[in-house]
Amino acid sequence: MALNFVAQVHPVVFFSIVDSYERRNPDAHRVIGTLLGTVGVDKGAVEITNCFCVPHNESKEEVAVELDFAKDMYELHRKVNPSEVIVGWWATGHEITDHSLLIHDYYSRVTSNPIHLTVDTTLHGGRMNIKAYVSASMGVPGRTPGTMFAPIPVSTVSYSPEIVGTNVAQKSKYSRPRIVDPTSDLHQISEATTNMESALDILIAYVDDVLSGKVQADNYIGRELTKIVNRVPKMSAHDFEEMLNTNMKDLLMVMYLSQLTKVNVSLNEKLTMLVATQ
Repeated sequence: MALNFVAQVHPVVFFSIVDSYERRNPDAHRVIGTLLGTVGVDKGAVEITNCFCVPHNESKEEVAVELDFAKDMYELHRKVNPSEVIVGWWATGHEITDHSLLIHDYYSRVTSNPIHLTVDTTLHGGRMNIKAYVSASMGVPGRTPGTMFAPIPVSTVSYSPEIVGTNVAQKSKYSRPRIVDPTSDLHQISEATTNMESALDILIAYVDDVLSGKVQADNYIGRELTKIVNRVPKMSAHDFEEMLNTNMKDLLMVMYLSQLTKVNVSLNEKLTMLVATQ
């Protein structure tokens, strides 16, 4: 695997890793597991979409991993998500030990060039550091080669439902019981609109500063802004309003039919009970 790969991790992976760490045995100092995902078409990125924990026993002298459990869990995941394959393994903590080489050797036999993801659940240094590595051979030609872990970039990517769930989970930071009630769809749309307006204000202020010469232009930001503008549908205000009203009418019709169905079901139950009592 080339060292210019990027590991793109979804939030559900971090939640699963932290949950597995919280449920670990009292005498276990770290937890390991399998990473599932897909390799990009251009083979420039590995998207990690899922994971599961693999029981293991580890001491200073040896490590034992329940490989049969890992195989069974992978087969179960394949029945639900056939597109997800093993792309590597994960471990909690901030250190790479000698045992990590042994575990990595097993995953190298399962998949080519696996990724090793470390999540520092001990908050070493005051934060949860997340790092990814791939193995690389090293040594002198003609001699027995060695293996080292070379770091690769890590980024977080999310599907739309994951973004909603993550935003709701973040609200529990300010709640003492760590509980937050789900909000309605209308409230979520209102929050999303407010956040979009705030982001647009920041973008407009940045563009104005660049045009006035207060801030030096950044080519990367310019390309990203161009992508955003090109994604905006090319339609007039009248066409947009007409499309919105049409969708609103369809939504109201669906709500009306849903409510009508509930009334019919309730009426049928009452009539059935009335006939049964006679």
